[in-house]
Amino acid sequence: MRSLFVVAAFALTVGAQAAQPEYDVHDSHFHLTNYVQEGTDIRDFLRIMGDRVGRVALFGIPLQQTWSHRNTGDFAPTYYLQTDSPLYYYSFTDAYIAQAYLSLPERDRARFDPMITGFNPADMYAADHIKRVLKTFPGVFTGIGEFTIHKEFVSSKIAGDVASLTDPALDRIMEFAAEAGLVVILHNDIDMPYPREDQEPYELKQLSELFQRHPRTSIIWAHCGVGRVVRPIERQLELLERALSNPASSHVSIDISWTETAKYIVATPETTARVAQTINRFPDRFLFGTDEVAPKDQGSYLKIYDMYQPLFAQLTPEASEKLRKGNYERLFDEARRRVRAWEKANVK
Repeated sequence: MRSLFVVAAFALTVGAQAAQPEYDVHDSHFHLTNYVQEGTDIRDFLRIMGDRVGRVALFGIPLQQTWSHRNTGDFAPTYYLQTDSPLYYYSFTDAYIAQAYLSLPERDRARFDPMITGFNPADMYAADHIKRVLKTFPGVFTGIGEFTIHKEFVSSKIAGDVASLTDPALDRIMEFAAEAGLVVILHNDIDMPYPREDQEPYELKQLSELFQRHPRTSIIWAHCGVGRVVRPIERQLELLERALSNPASSHVSIDISWTETAKYIVATPETTARVAQTINRFPDRFLFGTDEVAPKDQGSYLKIYDMYQPLFAQLTPEASEKLRKGNYERLFDEARRRVRAWEKANVK
């Protein structure tokens, strides 16, 4: 009789596993809220994910757009390009994301990896904020980011000191991330907007030096440094492949999130083929992300996934699987394990 129960239990377990949907993709880059801290209810977002998106790196936006009546009158801006008024760091975003995550049943929480973003990377106390968030919400967060150092049209609008890749405050953040096992999602443009032809892309040199200073920190470089008007620099893929070939940069991965990034990758059959060649050569180093902000429906949320179909078609089966899901699972599962271990040792 006991053997019958064992067989029945095994059959139920196998059936439950078989019933799990085969998701198309995981999302390494998603904003639940926008620049005025409004967004999609997390339960509605679960429905938007549906059976197509398995897991999501979940964060808000660490910056709040000021509504200055002197500047825009009764028009309330919700995006940083809608007004000249400054942005400021909004730390409550971390508590909001934690509460949204904790409001879900445990089975649904497993599909999210919340990230800490509500800190000023130009502040030497930023690392202390991150540590405080982990201690206040143990069992919740997996990493930090997306946070920004240099970003077109954003960095210059932020009140206070301008963030810098050479700032010791950023080094403190990276050092604590390594200590706690937090995965880091960092936005830093590869160049300034509209550079002169003879202008040195000094940000690329500083970024490389930052990566080399923190070999124990798991870093995801968002969008490979390109943006709305910050275009890929000459020989970018060649330089990127050289960096990816260097064992000293093995802790750095790249996400291909944001439709503004996709527009460059799928611009021509030649650019798509060249990027596919790089991903096929380094299949362990790239992740898919949407960079969508508070989507209303699945169609708008997965617009970038559809844009990338020509790219996916040219990837090897191994590279496609790792880009869409495998690398996410490897990086974020390890971060979950290490952060929970740090919390167990440090949270009383």
